[in-house]
Amino acid sequence: MTYNIAVLPGDGIGPEVTNQAVQILKEIGKIFNHKFNFTEGLIGGIACDKKQIPLPLETIELCKKSDAVLLGAVGGPKWDKLDGENRPETGLLKIRKELNLYANIRPAFMYTALKKACPLKNEIIKDGFNICIVRELTGGIYFGNRGELYCKHGKAAYDTESYNEKEITRIAKTAFETARKRNKIVTSVDKMNVLATSRLWRKIVESISNDYPDVTLNHMLVDNAAMQLICNPHQFDVILTSNMFGDILSDEASVLTGSIGMLPSASLSDESFGLYEPSHGSAPDIAGKNIANPLATILSVAMMLKYSFNLSKEAECIEASVKTVLDEGYRTKDVYSEGTKLVNTEEMGSLVIKNLRTNNL
Repeated sequence: MTYNIAVLPGDGIGPEVTNQAVQILKEIGKIFNHKFNFTEGLIGGIACDKKQIPLPLETIELCKKSDAVLLGAVGGPKWDKLDGENRPETGLLKIRKELNLYANIRPAFMYTALKKACPLKNEIIKDGFNICIVRELTGGIYFGNRGELYCKHGKAAYDTESYNEKEITRIAKTAFETARKRNKIVTSVDKMNVLATSRLWRKIVESISNDYPDVTLNHMLVDNAAMQLICNPHQFDVILTSNMFGDILSDEASVLTGSIGMLPSASLSDESFGLYEPSHGSAPDIAGKNIANPLATILSVAMMLKYSFNLSKEAECIEASVKTVLDEGYRTKDVYSEGTKLVNTEEMGSLVIKNLRTNNL
C-alpha cells in the first residue's frame, strides 16, 4: 500500500524532529511492506521569509492532495514584529480551517520510566494517568472577530468567542466516541458561570450524552480543571473542551508527562484525513543543536498510522519501541535525570528505529 504524506517542517526544531519521524515511517514501510511518499511544503516563519505569507497556496494544495500531513512547529521571536495576519501562527490556524480539522486529539500518558521527570509528588502519580484531551480546533476565540479601535481611554482591542450548535455537536460526538474505546468517562470543561458560549456548550453536550448512556458525563469549570490536573490527574479519562481552554489544559497536561516533548497530537476532519504534530513549539533557543526531544513527533506519526491509515499494528510497534527505549534509560536533555543515559535528537530516533524490528517479532 502507498501513502502520500505532506511534510511541513516549519521553524525552529521542527525540521529536526520531523526528520526523525520520517525515518521512523521509512523503517515501518520496510518492516510491514508499505510505501510512504514524502513531499515537503512551507508553513510558518520560513514561509514568511521565502513567500512573504505564512501559508502559501501551494502548501494548501499539497496538503489537500495528500493522505495525511506531518507538521513540525511554527513561529519564533524572529517574526514577533510582524502584524497579526502575517505572523507564522496565522499559517497554523489557516491550515486547520482550510482542511476542516475541527477535532484535536491530545493524549497525555504517564510512562513509568518517566515518573522522576514529573513535577508532581509520587503519591499523586503512583497509579499513573492516561488522559485524552479532545479539543475543538476550528471555532471559538481563535477564529472569532477581532480588531482594534479607539475609545476615550485610548487604543483598545477585542477578540470574540463564538460557537454554534454544529461545532459543539460534532466535537462532543468525537469525545464520546473516543471515551467508548477507553474508560467511558467524559469530563466536559467550560466556564458556564460566566460565558454564554459555555452555557450553550454545556446544554448541547448534555443533549449529546443522551445518545451515549454507557458513557459517564461530568462537568467541570476550567479553573477547577486546571487545579484538578495537578491535584488528581488520575480521575480524568477524556477531557472535552473548547479551542482556547484545550490549548491551555493540554500544555499543562504535557508537563505532567515529564516534558512537553512527549505529547503527540492528531487534528482530524470528518473523514480519516488528519494533520499530525507534536504539541510543543518551535523552541528556537535549542534549534540546530541536535538536543530536541523527537518522541512527541514520533508518537504523532504512530497516531497517523492509527487514525488516518488504519494501521494499528504498525502504530503499536512504534509505541512499544518508544516505551522500550525509555525503559532502557535513554533520555534527551528535557527528561534527563541522574542515572539515565543522555542522547541527542538523532540518537533517540536511531534507538527507536533499532527497536522497531524487535517489537514486531
